Amino acid sequence: MDIVLATTNKKKAAEMNRIFAGNAIRFLTLDAFPGYPDVEEDGKTFRSNALKKARAVACFTVHPALADDSGLEVPSLHNAPGVYSARYAGEGATDEKNLKKLLRDMRGFKAGDRAARFVCCMAFVLPDGHHKTFSGYVTGRIGTKKRGDNGFGYDPVFYPEGRNRTFAEMDASEKDSLSHRGRALKKLSQYLFP
Repeated sequence: MDIVLATTNKKKAAEMNRIFAGNAIRFLTLDAFPGYPDVEEDGKTFRSNALKKARAVACFTVHPALADDSGLEVPSLHNAPGVYSARYAGEGATDEKNLKKLLRDMRGFKAGDRAARFVCCMAFVLPDGHHKTFSGYVTGRIGTKKRGDNGFGYDPVFYPEGRNRTFAEMDASEKDSLSHRGRALKKLSQYLFP
């Protein structure tokens, strides 16, 4: 089965194909469907953004679609960056700019104020509109400087609970076993392959 991801991010597609290796699923990105219109992520929750994107992709491509909205929540920052994680430093911000803003905003925070969690909500939508959502979470803390070269986004500063290495210091399989996206994908896998 082909499932179209509501993204052009090849790293996300590679991550999902890796997690589903051995199953009869192939994840495609929107690059395979020229002319796809942008969908504004204007929802107030990860779930509403994921559903909006997946519905649009399923309608446009006439294929099952999977969209995720994920991000970082820092309680000491009133759960920011939250749904604005990809554009925390402004529209079109790079991972590097978002990361620098986060570290600036948390400068001087004590260890007890550095708690954080990654959140992922995935929406699976069929062309007929039938849908199901799956959520995954991982708690941890934000470091004071970048460490590691793997991963993307906020991975270089996020230490999962009970670990002394950031997501960016872990290999792909270790991160997948702990990550919010990996946990949501496990629920999706159980749904698709009961």
